[in-house]
Amino acid sequence: MTLATLPPQSAIMFMVALVLGLTGLWLLLQLRRPQSEGRVYAFRMVGIMTLAGGMVLAMSASAMWQWSATP
Repeated sequence: MTLATLPPQSAIMFMVALVLGLTGLWLLLQLRRPQSEGRVYAFRMVGIMTLAGGMVLAMSASAMWQWSATP
């Protein structure tokens, strides 16, 4: 598998996964500073969910890339 065989759909999925992952990471890193209880809960919940969503989307894009490659 090379980048030449990367389908455009997988490339878009990888880009969205990167955005989700970076957003989740940023939200979780914000927890290093003192925050209110509600904000800590929201940042933790949304951060973990977006980080996990980015990881799952990246795995799906990788699988789609492998399945679309001709042997």
